[in-house]
Amino acid sequence: MPRKPKKGYFVSGQFVAEGSELDLELKRELKGGDAPSRTERKRESTELQKLGQDLLTLRGDLMARLALPDKLVEALDEANRISNFEGKRRQMQFIGKLMRQLDADTLEAVRTTLAEQHRGSASDALALHQVEQWRDRLLADDAVLSDWVQQYPQSDSQQMRALIRQARRDAKPTVAGETPRHGKAYRELFQLIRAQLHDPKDNEEPPSHASSQPDI
Repeated sequence: MPRKPKKGYFVSGQFVAEGSELDLELKRELKGGDAPSRTERKRESTELQKLGQDLLTLRGDLMARLALPDKLVEALDEANRISNFEGKRRQMQFIGKLMRQLDADTLEAVRTTLAEQHRGSASDALALHQVEQWRDRLLADDAVLSDWVQQYPQSDSQQMRALIRQARRDAKPTVAGETPRHGKAYRELFQLIRAQLHDPKDNEEPPSHASSQPDI
């Protein structure tokens, strides 16, 4: 039984089978080279709209560093004012359209600035986590206060001891099975630890007062 001939066509005397790499390459050339497909354009549009949405959370000082068009800045401000869901959705579509008009350098600057803010947020979260760890350790074990004083000798150990005792008393449930409560002392202990950990001035050694009298 004769083999069924492949479907295809000839180009400059060369047979091109349908579905082959050469066939696909020729079809791309006919469509205009490497023009993005509809799927690629939709993906890019979605990414830029998401980028515009992230801009709504950008701090003012970082936003001022970006040379964004006035029309886009006004659209972002308007989006922050809109509370209606449908109105917000339409505004974000409009912002996505404006984002597509930005050049590559501006888009890269937007991504870089958003990443910078994200790194700062992650750093702040880590700092707060360190404070919480110290607070929980101090409340759980009296011996931890000695470790704290060794590392931060400028701390007021008497004040910290008093806050720890009060926070423990506040946390004791008055009824069996009741969730422990956190009172004022618990919050003040947190603030005291945070100030010590993240204020370099609190950790500086007091200046030595050398005699100002001249040598005789």
